[in-house]
Amino acid sequence: MNPIELNLFQSRITAVCDEMGMVLRRTAFSPNIKDRLDFSCAIFDPAGQLCAQAAHIPVHLGSMAYAMCSIVGDLDWSAGDMLVVNDPYLGGTHLPDVTLIAPVFEEQQGRLAGFVANRAHHADIGCDSPGSMPISRSLEEEGRVIPPTFLFRAGELQPAALRLLGGRDAVELDTDFAAQCSANQCGVQRLLALLSKMGLDDYLVALEELNDYADRLAAAALGQLTPGQYRFVDVLDDDGAGQRDITVQVLLTIGTGQVSLDFTGTADQVAGNLNCPESVAAAAAFYAFRCLMPAYTPACEGAFRRVRLITREGSLVNARRPAAVAAGNVETSTRLVDVIFGALAQALPERVPAAGQGTMNNVAMGYIDPQSGSRWDYYETLAGGIGAGPHFPGLDAAHSHMTNTLNTPVEVLELHYPLRVRRYQLRRGSGGRGARSGGEGVIREYEFLAPARVSLLTERRLHAPWGLAGGESGAVGRNQLNGRDLAPKCSFLAGPGDRLVITTPGGGGHGADTGRASV
Repeated sequence: MNPIELNLFQSRITAVCDEMGMVLRRTAFSPNIKDRLDFSCAIFDPAGQLCAQAAHIPVHLGSMAYAMCSIVGDLDWSAGDMLVVNDPYLGGTHLPDVTLIAPVFEEQQGRLAGFVANRAHHADIGCDSPGSMPISRSLEEEGRVIPPTFLFRAGELQPAALRLLGGRDAVELDTDFAAQCSANQCGVQRLLALLSKMGLDDYLVALEELNDYADRLAAAALGQLTPGQYRFVDVLDDDGAGQRDITVQVLLTIGTGQVSLDFTGTADQVAGNLNCPESVAAAAAFYAFRCLMPAYTPACEGAFRRVRLITREGSLVNARRPAAVAAGNVETSTRLVDVIFGALAQALPERVPAAGQGTMNNVAMGYIDPQSGSRWDYYETLAGGIGAGPHFPGLDAAHSHMTNTLNTPVEVLELHYPLRVRRYQLRRGSGGRGARSGGEGVIREYEFLAPARVSLLTERRLHAPWGLAGGESGAVGRNQLNGRDLAPKCSFLAGPGDRLVITTPGGGGHGADTGRASV
């Protein structure tokens, strides 16, 4: 293909992912998907290698790119199939993130052309704790584990899978699962339309050329890095089970046209739920290096060929089953990006920013009526400050790095749940000062209008986001209930009239402040 044809091909398959995401958003019912946009869509080749993805959630897409081959390789696929899985130790992230995978067979000869997939966060995945983000010590406490299971076989809904998703009394698909199915069906139809024009052989050749092009762009980006070894260490606040100051460490080795990230110096897996499967660590590595590449780099397997991951089984970033992982996907993944950027800042100081807020500020709440068994579940992540860089100030009130979601709009939150938002504002002065100041965090205050069980999984409450090149650290975050400070990770029962205030961290500053006004 000539460059123009290749560019058009890349745009076509990326547009399929974008349309899948739009269908999912427009047909879902939960605020978590339709308002916060906590979902991701992608296309894979017949072997399970990433071909294209929409600009959705990095931790979703990177982990799918790392693990899809092992998920799809051992199964007997046919047209009309759809697989569901959320097992973190089989390519997932944490239990609320449920993935649906559908094969695409070209119509003329019935050959497998690839797969479409989407992953979406469900606030209720069968956990006893509302919001399904508990202060847990084992995977079983976090909800319903779904091994790779066919939800549809040749277009027929499977009753056993339906009961696995919705409980023993389920007779139809939950609305959000139905939306995920619709998104995949849209992806299948659009790929079939493309295949009818190109033919499968030309399509596969185009994928190969696209991967080779992405590999060349990745090689050029890595060529800007100074060869050598660079080490960076940071610490997580606590695991919610009594362990504090948990080490996260990377040894970055930059060679000729390739890099390796060695996380073997990271702490052992912990009793709490900061653990993560290796696929989540891979997602953080892929994301960090994708940030160094040009914006037009295809989001496919070729872009990550030169990135090698080294972990230690039984560690925080390659935990053994049945370790709890609810916060590993959200908090540990974010800190992994911090340490990778900290190492990259030594090799490419003119490009890499200071630490962002370093947490997703997870707020999960709800209530299960002991009499009727009815329940409501709510979950969101909160924005904070992004770190300043060598040539730019940090962004205020933004979701950064491994999350690309939104805060739930106040109007939507108050419409669906017995909550009132009393305050939602910038946290002035929270960004680290410097020649370029870090971004500001936010303050969000909830008033409870009914009883609720609340779980908080937050970080950077004890250790501040670091600055670079003489820039100051951003302010740490803070959690309070009725004016009383709460631990970074905690669970409590709130009553009507109680008020929860989440104050999120600011980003680190960059460059020494010489006395002039900060930007």
